[in-house]
Amino acid sequence: MANGCRSLLVAPAKGGPSPASALFEIALDPAKWAATDACAAGPACPFCHSRRLLSHERELSSVLKILRWHEVASGKRWSFRDLFSVISYLLAGNHGSAIDEGIDPCRWAARLVEQDDIARRGGKVSRQTSSALFQLVAAQYQHALFHRFDREAGPSLLRDLKELGLADHNTAMGLHWFLASRRIKYLPAMIAPSLEGVVDIMDPALANPDTEVRATQRTIWWLRDIDARFSRSVAEGLDYVRKAQVLSRTELELLERLAALDTLLSSSAIRRKRPQAASRVQRLARDFACRLVRRTLGTRTATVLDAGILADFQAVVEDDAGSDLYDVAREVEKLLNTNQDFEISLTTTFGQPLPPPMQRATLVVPARQVKPLDEDPVARPRNPIAFLQVGTGKSSQPIALTYDLFKAVRELERGMSIASLPRTVLALLDTAKARLSGPIVRDRDILDRAIIRIGSGGVVVEERRRGFAARREGPSR
Repeated sequence: MANGCRSLLVAPAKGGPSPASALFEIALDPAKWAATDACAAGPACPFCHSRRLLSHERELSSVLKILRWHEVASGKRWSFRDLFSVISYLLAGNHGSAIDEGIDPCRWAARLVEQDDIARRGGKVSRQTSSALFQLVAAQYQHALFHRFDREAGPSLLRDLKELGLADHNTAMGLHWFLASRRIKYLPAMIAPSLEGVVDIMDPALANPDTEVRATQRTIWWLRDIDARFSRSVAEGLDYVRKAQVLSRTELELLERLAALDTLLSSSAIRRKRPQAASRVQRLARDFACRLVRRTLGTRTATVLDAGILADFQAVVEDDAGSDLYDVAREVEKLLNTNQDFEISLTTTFGQPLPPPMQRATLVVPARQVKPLDEDPVARPRNPIAFLQVGTGKSSQPIALTYDLFKAVRELERGMSIASLPRTVLALLDTAKARLSGPIVRDRDILDRAIIRIGSGGVVVEERRRGFAARREGPSR
């Protein structure tokens, strides 16, 4: 293939759609679905709604882009089995008990609509009726993909609701029961690790507030504006996003009920009982509502966490010429070296903490070069992870260009301190240094220009014609 990467999310070199796109096209075929007016759940059906949305080019291309970004960031390709599971999960949910009873997804949704009707009319509070609307919204493809909420919020929320006398409030208890349901396994076992990885890497709820999102052809928002409004009240945030008509009917209904709960929590009758408990529940409701809106917008437009870095990393991984990879190699070279030197600790082994500065002995050799590692020209798929070559000759070692390392390079370019690098990146760099150290201390050509720095007083030992000599390091070093 032209991009050198046989991914099911990449179009073949000879043209035509990618295999993943073709699978979605088959799954979204209207002939395989009930007519809009024939669905048992009606317009509230999350699965028919997902099918209608993903039939649009922007929404489908955004999902395919998100799945591809997960590939390049994790280094793990989606298999056909994975894609079959993901597509069925996004379009038909994961409701084992209903399937065992022979109930199709639309009938499952219809049951929830009936149960929610009881809650909407102020019926008796129960787990099934009060959380039904939450379950309907969570079954839409964007919330099925980005599914995670605070699993520990349920028990503390229940305590606050009891203190406030809201244990008989349908929306408040529905929020509690929905969050509590996330404490047990609710994802398909086959693809649960991948779905968790998608949230870890790209959750739109965590995207930079200074990110711009094009909600519609004529509507462009900044995420910080959405955050600011929902932080003041659910009603204000809902009024701000409602006009763009990007939310489904069930999402709007849920947000309206959360707005009513928010207003109730602001009333003096509730707040004077337990003001701190009321504030905690209010913050949770506002955060929950804001996450819903962010995830809907983010999934439909691929406005996810670190979208720009993911797009750049994808370009590097798919670049056959390697020019982008060369630029990254230069930045990694700066991370591995200290100024113009490469330093090796002689008083510790890999994994041990460094001793105090006065007790250190450090071998200092010329800086090690970093460049793209050329792959062997064999007839097999290209490695999904790019590699860099550190050093030259016998002491050279390969280092994987992981997404974490690439992201660290980009963030360092933006001014982040090296001390703030993630542990995974620091471990990768330390491993590369350790693997280089062994061959270097045995390489006569490199040692000819090496010195040993003793302690922190500027004393160095270097080899002379008749042995070794100590001297005090000059200010130039």
